[in-house]
Amino acid sequence: MITLTGNTLTLAEVERVVYKNEPVALSEQAVQTIFQNRQKVYELIEKKQTMYGINTGFGKFSDVVIEPDDLQDLQLHLLHSHACGVGEAFPEVISRTMLLLRANALAQGYSGVRPELVKQLVSFINAKIHPIIPQQGSLGASGDLAPLAHLALGLLGEGEVIYKDKRMPAIDALTQEEIAPLQLEAKEGLALINGTQAMTAVGVITYLEAEKLLSQSEHIAAMTMEGLNGIIDAFDADVHQIRGYEEQIDVAKRIRAILQDSQLTTKQGELRVQDAYSLRCIPQVLGACWQTVNYLREKLMVEINAVTDNPLIFSEDNKVISGGNFHGQPIAFAMDFIKLGISETANIAERRIERLVNPQLNDLPPFLSPNPGLESGAMIMQYSAASLVSENKTLAHPASVDSIPSSANQEDHVSMGTIAARHAWQILTNARRVVAIELICAMQAVEYRGVEKMAAQTKALYDQAREVVPSITKDRVFNKDIEALTSWLKAYEYECTMH
Repeated sequence: MITLTGNTLTLAEVERVVYKNEPVALSEQAVQTIFQNRQKVYELIEKKQTMYGINTGFGKFSDVVIEPDDLQDLQLHLLHSHACGVGEAFPEVISRTMLLLRANALAQGYSGVRPELVKQLVSFINAKIHPIIPQQGSLGASGDLAPLAHLALGLLGEGEVIYKDKRMPAIDALTQEEIAPLQLEAKEGLALINGTQAMTAVGVITYLEAEKLLSQSEHIAAMTMEGLNGIIDAFDADVHQIRGYEEQIDVAKRIRAILQDSQLTTKQGELRVQDAYSLRCIPQVLGACWQTVNYLREKLMVEINAVTDNPLIFSEDNKVISGGNFHGQPIAFAMDFIKLGISETANIAERRIERLVNPQLNDLPPFLSPNPGLESGAMIMQYSAASLVSENKTLAHPASVDSIPSSANQEDHVSMGTIAARHAWQILTNARRVVAIELICAMQAVEYRGVEKMAAQTKALYDQAREVVPSITKDRVFNKDIEALTSWLKAYEYECTMH
């Protein structure tokens, strides 16, 4: 059971809730704080004090005062008008993460909602009811308005959800779970959609998957080292210690550990004096890629426990303040940064693929073909990898440097953080396929060298991956192999040498 306090959620706990379906509950203190700050909202409404989004319009309409009898309709109209997301829906894993992060943000109480609203979010998590949320349409300030509006509609029994692996009207899922649709009160529609939970949810999933992919890439690169009789001296601890980057030092250490008992690596001067950069510089490049992952983790650890609503209720100090915590710039920058790291993970993997298949660069059969000339072997797999890394280069263009004013120029600078997050996630999807292609080629190469000479760790990876993709004994439709191994890498958990 994960207990939400609003400010103690960890990335490991998010992973357990999202991937392991661990149940969630609100802490008693959180319920009390939420209740106390809600009383402040009632008090201010009773005094007819003008407060943005509570008894005023939104955005450019912030100067329009709303009559007391219309406050509930104001919130419902907000959700209906802002549910303008378009395109394909986020997968359930991201929708579920959004529910969790929104519940945690509201648990601090500063948004002024009722406990019932936060409990509705918790009920959706525990019942595994995941709203259908279109991916496109957010500017990343004032938060992820459009995606979160679609999430919020589900709480009301509107819109659609995924429930028990079926897409259905939200009200049908609520009926089956005997959950009453939420009835919005003053401030609550705004509190549900004013936040960064779409971009942050995509960021969390991207981070978790990128961490796994980088670890896998290290293992696969080590196998490629064996397939090409790579020179192990380049991974010597002294070399990396005097450069000084912790991540680079760690990558070199892990590669040495993976290959410690290999009979396929060489020493400098045995076959050649030094390797090409895609082998020799694995620690320098992947170490730098780890830096982008670690930077995103640092920002996510703050953001998943951040209050990103507007206005904010500080009941103890008798303050209601309109600010800008919904602005997604910190996450936008972090997502643009990790795009570079994931792209480079794929870029250097593609260069190793080229070295595995190009007969001018190795002494292996051309294109690892079982019958060169008659059969093309892995020739076109390298084409696919090259296409994917080229596509990643266009997706890696920073989204966070763009801004288009909205709401009649009231919201005149936005983060585009959700675009940055979505592109990072897409880059990751592409990169995983490139790494899968490298694994296919590396396995074929070590077969020519002698799998009995492999290190224990790379041999374990080889044995398990061979259960997914058999050896290339003749040309076949390799698309099936690439997709099968890609899915396996996404689901696979390494038992050793993880970051």
